[in-house]
Amino acid sequence: MNYVTSSRLPTEWGEFTLHLFKEKKTDKEHLVIAMGDLSSSEPVLLRLHSECLTGDALFSLRCDCGPQLKKALQRVAEQGRGAVLYLRQEGRGIGLINKIRAYHLQDEGADTVEANTQLGFEADAREYDIVRPMLDFFQIHDVRLMTNNPRKVTALENLGYNVVERIEHRIKPNPYNQYYLHTKALKLGHMLDNDLDKTED
Repeated sequence: MNYVTSSRLPTEWGEFTLHLFKEKKTDKEHLVIAMGDLSSSEPVLLRLHSECLTGDALFSLRCDCGPQLKKALQRVAEQGRGAVLYLRQEGRGIGLINKIRAYHLQDEGADTVEANTQLGFEADAREYDIVRPMLDFFQIHDVRLMTNNPRKVTALENLGYNVVERIEHRIKPNPYNQYYLHTKALKLGHMLDNDLDKTED
């Protein structure tokens, strides 16, 4: 993974700095959306966010990705210091084409885990070792991780980083993603509370 370039990123929550990294073996480009001095000794507020074109850019209601991204950026801006690592791992690592195929299977009744496995993939094919060059570039070691996914906590700890705090990052369900969130909690172990039957329209 190589650092490539940086630029200003003004948003509705404040001005971030956008840092671009390129993965050598895949040519995928990953982003660090940062605010404040990340190299100080204080733990860094951090979000590992995997790309979701349908949720992040097309405002899909069938997942919680777009609202999670917005909430993470807002939280970083409120703190004045932190980073969102935007990882190009569409569809939990299966790519956009297969993600839409998985959506089709979900439209026919499969849940999100069943759809991925029916296509011949793991339920979650994402890899987190790609974050090491980005975190090391900013000399980040101690993090306050915004996540509901225990796998992310374990992945960072296995890479040698200190997760001093897990900050819950829940989004209120809507009628389109309620079953999806229930499946994430039941089959993928995501730490979601028990009010998944309480949705917002």
